[in-house]
Amino acid sequence: MKRRQLVLGLGALPLASLVACTGPYNVDADVSSFGEWPAERSGGTYAFERLPSQRQAKGQAGLEDAAREALERAGLKPAAEGQEADVKVSVGIRYGLVEPAIWDDPMWWRWHAGFGYWRRGGIWWNGPGPYPWGYRDVRYYREAAVLLRDGKTGQPLYESHASNDSYSSGGPELTNALFLAAMAEFPKAEGKPHHVSVTMPGQPPKP
Repeated sequence: MKRRQLVLGLGALPLASLVACTGPYNVDADVSSFGEWPAERSGGTYAFERLPSQRQAKGQAGLEDAAREALERAGLKPAAEGQEADVKVSVGIRYGLVEPAIWDDPMWWRWHAGFGYWRRGGIWWNGPGPYPWGYRDVRYYREAAVLLRDGKTGQPLYESHASNDSYSSGGPELTNALFLAAMAEFPKAEGKPHHVSVTMPGQPPKP
């Protein structure tokens, strides 16, 4: 399996799936969360905090905008300008794609007459070049992470990761959905990867 990573952010996560349909649609993700959010603590106010590598990164402001809905649904409100936030929030995302090589599945692929590989079921790879024609099973994956720290002490309070993969390269809507999935169970922490589904309005992104 050949994997090409495109963009790095926080964390490394497992993969899940995108469920698409017409009208409102569900985005499925694998979510893992960690931390011990104090039971008596309310959400309070938040402000974004950027890692040194993120301060000059293009698109970081847009990434933070994509996370705002998830944070506010979790009970956090943006701190007023000049106000010290109760919670500092760091967000990151990673995109990539997986391109299976024809030799990944030796039970299905066979060398054919010195010209290329043949797969049972009638899919041919033939002639010069790695893939002169035929179907390539390329999947995109995306992984989002959220880290909440105490605004005064800097102590990590809550960390959550959400990921999925699909045949679509996705877009801002999927980024938003991943953050919604990551914060859907806040402040509950469950380190074992598990399924979370969020409903998005409109139509799913096109491949």
